[in-house]
Amino acid sequence: MYVPFEQLPPYSRLWIYQLDRKLTPEEEVCMNQQLQDFVTEWSSHGRDLQASFTIKEHHFLFLATNEEVASASGCSIDKSVAFLRQLEQDFNVQLFDRTKLAFKQQDQVQILPLTEVKGLVTAGTLAPDTLYFDTLVQTVGALQEQWPKPAKDTWLARYF
Repeated sequence: MYVPFEQLPPYSRLWIYQLDRKLTPEEEVCMNQQLQDFVTEWSSHGRDLQASFTIKEHHFLFLATNEEVASASGCSIDKSVAFLRQLEQDFNVQLFDRTKLAFKQQDQVQILPLTEVKGLVTAGTLAPDTLYFDTLVQTVGALQEQWPKPAKDTWLARYF
């Protein structure tokens, strides 16, 4: 059962997927339609999930479920992963590459390899206050309050 993303309660479970490139406006419209179709039918053990999605910054796909209505199970999560793998093929993007990190610099999303972070900090390209898009945020409320947040306030603090 689809519900608009902004109407989900703050405790709703959240999954964040980072795209390896910016979507075009046309791609975003098409992806939104496919996501709408998926979350409308998404269920767990025969129970409809109260689910939603949104795409932000043309780089991030969010799936969320209201766990008080029905919890996503292993099977329903597997369905979402299979669906997302299909999106990867349909749009020629990567959604599961955790070796790339996203930062906001000059009001744009910059995707950087994890292996370069230490050098970029040393060079001054990444500073403690550089905004980081943390894909480990687990609830809609945390997303609304802490996303993006300064790199120094995330697991990246060890680099500063």
